[in-house]
Amino acid sequence: MSKPSQQPITHQISEVSHPMARLSQKSESHERSLLVVIPCLNEEPTIAQVIQGVPRNIKGIRTINIVVIDDGSTDQSATRARDAGAEVISHATTLGLGVSFRDAVGIALSKRVDVMIHIDGDGQFNPADIPLLVEPLLENHAHMVTASRFAQSDLTPNMPAIKLWGNRWLAFLVSRLTGQRFHDVSCGFRGFSQEALLRLNVFGGFTYTQQTFLDLAFKNLAIVEVPIHVRGTREYGTSRMASSVPRYALRTMQIILRAFISYRPLRFFSAISVIFLTVGLCFLAFLGSHYLQARAFSPHIWAGFVGGSFTFLGISTLITGFIGDMLVNIRMNQETILYYVKRGKLDKPRTQDSMKS
Repeated sequence: MSKPSQQPITHQISEVSHPMARLSQKSESHERSLLVVIPCLNEEPTIAQVIQGVPRNIKGIRTINIVVIDDGSTDQSATRARDAGAEVISHATTLGLGVSFRDAVGIALSKRVDVMIHIDGDGQFNPADIPLLVEPLLENHAHMVTASRFAQSDLTPNMPAIKLWGNRWLAFLVSRLTGQRFHDVSCGFRGFSQEALLRLNVFGGFTYTQQTFLDLAFKNLAIVEVPIHVRGTREYGTSRMASSVPRYALRTMQIILRAFISYRPLRFFSAISVIFLTVGLCFLAFLGSHYLQARAFSPHIWAGFVGGSFTFLGISTLITGFIGDMLVNIRMNQETILYYVKRGKLDKPRTQDSMKS
């Protein structure tokens, strides 16, 4: 079971300049709606326990709904979830955790909820800790709140050393890419404000955990880590995500790299360009030095071809970065339009209802 509430660790941009990155300005007295989404793949032994463990009364929350997204389970997970009182959305086949998360975001927006909690159905997280994640969102301290397994040494779960090292290495990598300090970027227990749900655009079917950090951090949305105690290993079955550590690491790195290039192409390609240009200029400098001494390019004319090739690659790579940067600006403008379209769909019915009343 989880320990008492821990001090949240805030990662927030000093001044949020982007219009969509503002924190909610709803009054503190406004009671909001909560959607608890539980992704599930063959979790028959634990899914009902997780659903039943969700608190039915949370300070500041008016209504609580529970939705289980069954990602093609072949056991009785969906039946157990329905019997436990949850709404169940089922995939005909296994599409991946990333697809399930995108479905969760879509469901939350369609239900017009103020807060969404995303918690795994394998029983590793204690649903009684949901209020710890909800509180910073209700108090307008964050757009996303994530449970952190490694922010406090005394809460670090017992897990294989290779997985512990991998989690910390991924956290270090994401921290370096975003310029913020994160301790746990792979935890599947998270909370999102409505603003974050409107702004999120994640792709890929394998997972969503690291990409959401990059997506929201690059959009200047505030992220809070809440240290909690979790089970280090599953009580039943094996993890489909990290059953093969090398495979998980490779696919996760691909997702992180794609996400980083999507938002910081100039930074990425500039780094590669510097390498090419440095190598190319070294060869050209060698050739130039030889020419000054021997007054002839022979027998090192090859250095000119090699240096010229690397220099050409460096310039081409830098141009690619500039083009990518322009495309990012175009995409961000499109995301801004998409945000206002989604925001308009959420606000318009409420405006009409308030006008009628």
